[in-house]
This record gives sequence, structure tokens and C-alpha cells, in this order.
Amino acid sequence: MKKIIIISIFSYLVSIALIQAQVISDSILVDGNYRTFHHNKPGSLKKGASLVFVLHGSGGNGIDLMDRTANLRQKTVNENVLLVYPNGYKKYWNECRKVASSLANQENINEEAFFGGMIDYFAKKYKIDEKQVFAVGTSGGGHMCYKLAMTMSERFRAVAAIIANLPAQENMDCSDAKAPMAIMIANGTADPTNPYQGGMMQGGNFTMGTVRSTDNTFHYWSSLAGYTGNPVKETLPDTDPADGKIIERYTFKAQGKPEVVLLKIIGGKHDYPNDIDIHVEAWEFFKRQLKK
Repeated sequence: MKKIIIISIFSYLVSIALIQAQVISDSILVDGNYRTFHHNKPGSLKKGASLVFVLHGSGGNGIDLMDRTANLRQKTVNENVLLVYPNGYKKYWNECRKVASSLANQENINEEAFFGGMIDYFAKKYKIDEKQVFAVGTSGGGHMCYKLAMTMSERFRAVAAIIANLPAQENMDCSDAKAPMAIMIANGTADPTNPYQGGMMQGGNFTMGTVRSTDNTFHYWSSLAGYTGNPVKETLPDTDPADGKIIERYTFKAQGKPEVVLLKIIGGKHDYPNDIDIHVEAWEFFKRQLKK
């Protein structure tokens, strides 16, 4: 048994090393700025692959996030999907928070042109399926996912927002198309930065303004999708009791309607839960939305 475990760990480490050795970086010109992104060199990718953007949080970058999402990258090696890790403008996104003090927001960087340009780039280069485009983002990246859902719903099939609530109305800076969208939300009830109950976000010297509560955010998307009543509730296995977190999943799902899911991380802060790999969970959610 010990020998088998050692071999399995060795095989896993070798596969991760091979993945990291095949990172491709490129850029496209958007309104005078070269916007950069990273992805793995496609191996078994076939025509009609899905495209998933994995978005870093405020102050982060795509390369670092690639390292932190090794499980996702390993899991999708033999699946027909291309993972792309874009960089925000000077480490930030111009999302929907009106008072955000980042240069991306102050300079009103055209994120729609960036993401639209990347979709066109990968459609031309790798013949990805433009009807199977997804985005998952953490914190500021989660806010960027909300923006993509609001302003580019015609180009995204589903998004996943991690530790992010919708901006409050007085802090909303996006023209919302109010289009139904399959969405997964994952928020911690003890998050001091993105308060679960809504209110002023806390981020040191970085100004972010107010957000809605998680329940309000969840209700916003479920209502757009046409759901009423109560979602199906499920408590996930507590695989790491030591982390002090329990995850409840609330799901709205019906034929002909986009799936809307909330992962309520009880005891969770502005971080990831240990009981599941949240990025792998997002990919499993996206796979359920694949066009048949």
C-alpha cells in the first residue's frame, strides 16, 4: 500500500511539473494597452473545446493563480477545455464597484473589449466553441465575473463568483442587461472583507464601497432565472473538521432554466474552504451547463 501511495504521489508531481513547463503567455492590444494572459500549451485539445477564464483577486496576477489552482489544471488535463489566466490592468479589474480606487476603475479600462478579444483570439487559434465560454473569479475576480454576466451575457454560458457579493445599488457602475445566467456563488459567513450580510467592504487603504448581502445577491440571479420558492438544500461532507467550516449548498435547477447555486461556507472568511477545491467545484458546475 505504501509503495502504491508513493508511486501515485510521484506521478502527480511529475504531471504537475509537465504542466508548469508548458505555460504560454501572450497579449492583445486593447485601447493602447497590451493586456496579457497565460494558458497551458494544449495537448489533447480538440476543435470545439470549452474555454474557462480563471480570474485572480485584486492585487494578484494570473501566473500566481496558475500555481494555486494546480488541482484544477491537473483534473482538466484530459478534458476538452482550455484554462486561461488573464492579468488585470495593473493587478486590478475594472468591475462594477463605482468607488473602487484602482487605476483600472479610475481609467475606465475596457474589460469587455479585453475579454471579447481573448474569446476571438482563442476561437481563431484553437477553434474553441464560442458557446461554451465560462469564467471563475476570486474576490475582485469574482466581481469581474458579475460584470461579465451583466454586460456580456451573450458571450458567456456561466460564471462562478468566489467571496464576492454584488455591489449595492449606490455602488453599482455597470449597465445591467438583466439577462438570466447560470451562476455559482461561494461566500463565507465570517468574511470581514466581503461581508456576508452586506454593507461596507473592508480592504485596508483600498476603497471598494458597499455590497449587497449574499442572500440578496443569490436572490437577484435566481429571480432573473425565473425561480420562486426555496432552493434545494444540501450539507456537504465535512472532510476537514479542523478548518472550522461547514458548507451548505443551495440549488435552483429546472429544465429550460439556468442553474443557480450558492455555496454557503459557514465559518468561512475571505479565503477558500478546505472541504472542497472551489475551482474544481466551479468546473464541475460549468460542465453541467455544457450545451448538449
